Amino acid sequence: MEIKGRVALVLGAIKGIGKGIGMELLRLGARVAFNYFDWEESLAALKDDVAPFGSNALVVRTDLLDTRCIQALIQQVMDRFGRIDILINNIERGGWPVVHGPYTPEQWDLEMATTLRAKMWAFNAALPHLRSSQDGVVINLSSIAGIVGRTGPAAYVFNEGYAAASRGVSLLTETWARIGAPQVRVNEIMLGMVETRHGDKTRGWGLLTARQRQAILEHTLVGRMGEIEDVVKAVLFVVRDAPFMTGGILRLDGGYVLGGEAVAPMPDGIL
Repeated sequence: MEIKGRVALVLGAIKGIGKGIGMELLRLGARVAFNYFDWEESLAALKDDVAPFGSNALVVRTDLLDTRCIQALIQQVMDRFGRIDILINNIERGGWPVVHGPYTPEQWDLEMATTLRAKMWAFNAALPHLRSSQDGVVINLSSIAGIVGRTGPAAYVFNEGYAAASRGVSLLTETWARIGAPQVRVNEIMLGMVETRHGDKTRGWGLLTARQRQAILEHTLVGRMGEIEDVVKAVLFVVRDAPFMTGGILRLDGGYVLGGEAVAPMPDGIL
C-alpha cells in the first residue's frame, strides 16, 4: 500500500506506541485520526506535535469502553477525511501483578472490555469503510502474554486475565482476516517488552527489583528493551510492504519467548 493520501485511525494514540505510529504515518503523507481517552497530561504535547500537519491530523477523545461511542468515532473520521484505509487497533489494559495485585471481578471485567471487546467493536464499525478502500489494512497490537502467561520473569508483568485477552486477540485476527478478505488485510503484531509497554518507561517497571528487571533482559535474546521505533518499523512493513500477508502474527519480542534456556554444546558423539 502506498501510504501517502491514505487515512489511518490509530487507537490509543495520545502517547507511546500509538502516538509514534500515528506521527510516522503523518510524516509519510497519510491523514491520521489520533484517538485517546485518558492520559490527559499528554494531550498538549500531542497537539503541539501534530500542529505542523494542519488539517491532515485529527485528535479525538472517545471512551472505547462505551461501545455506543465507537460508531460516532468512525463517523467523525469519515466526516473529516471521507474514508478509512488503515485501522491500528492499539488499545489494552495491561494489569501488572506487581502494580494491581490479585484480580478483583471489576479488574477482570475491565481487562476484557479494554484489551478484547473494544478492539472487536472498533473493527466492526470500521469494516465497511475499510472494504470500500479496496486495500484496507488492520493491525491488532497484542502481547506475548498470550503465549507465556504469568510465568518466569514475566510473572510480575503479565496477569492471566491480560494473557487470556491477548490470546483472544490472535483468534480475532484470524477470524477477521477471513471476514475482510480480499479487500481488507488483517494482521497482528505481538509485542514483548517495549519501553512504553511492559518496559522501562512504564509505572510498573520501577516496582520491580533490580534483579527482577535484569532477569527480564537476560531472558530477551537481543538483551535490550524494544523501542517505539522498532514497533513503528514493523507497522510500516505490514502496511506498506506485505501485500500477501493476512491473518498473520508478527512476534516482535527481541526473542523473549525463545529465551531462558541456553542451547547445549554439541556433543562429540560415538561414531
